[in-house]
Amino acid sequence: MSLTLHYHPLASYCWKALIALYENDIPFTPNLVDLGNPAERAALVKLWGIGKFPVLRDEARNETVPESSIIVEYLDRHYRGPVRFIPDDYSRALQTRLYDRFYDLYVHLPMQKIMIDRMRPDGKHDPHGVEEARAQLRTSYAMIEQQLAKGSWAVGEEFGLADCAAAPSLFYGRMVVPFGDANKNLAAYFERLRARPSFARVMQEAEPYFQMVPKEP
Repeated sequence: MSLTLHYHPLASYCWKALIALYENDIPFTPNLVDLGNPAERAALVKLWGIGKFPVLRDEARNETVPESSIIVEYLDRHYRGPVRFIPDDYSRALQTRLYDRFYDLYVHLPMQKIMIDRMRPDGKHDPHGVEEARAQLRTSYAMIEQQLAKGSWAVGEEFGLADCAAAPSLFYGRMVVPFGDANKNLAAYFERLRARPSFARVMQEAEPYFQMVPKEP
């Protein structure tokens, strides 16, 4: 196989790339990276100097592709399947990229802020930052609730890049700020994501690692 995905099965951004690969049954070799292992971390840094996953290596095209959104778009162009992640229509493509960024920046990022704070030792917590992150999630949920009134998926009626971003963001987001009764469209959308075979497979593969997810103190 020419494609290798360097990843960890618990990492939410890796889920985004995995969902895209599974949606179109794209053959690839998974390479699980343990960042606590100096040799494995060094190998990842050699591929992508930032040292974060996922990173996709394409030997056939001699390309190294970092960052989840870029990986999904790369697959959409060079390993195209029946599911199109970026529409050809410019306006729809722009909306897709907008909501991809929205889920990454305004759902995933505040969720991650809260999760990371749970891992800090006593005396090093940031309660003000955590409350700001919770407020951002509540605002984002309300905006998503309105957006979802327009269609079944993140942007209209077709599954795409923004849904790949939404699935992991909402999976972990609901652990730190539940959706609540006011977000029925959002809750129903998340259930549609969970029922998607690609996302169900990602969750199944991650299940053995779920005990590593930091719990609320």
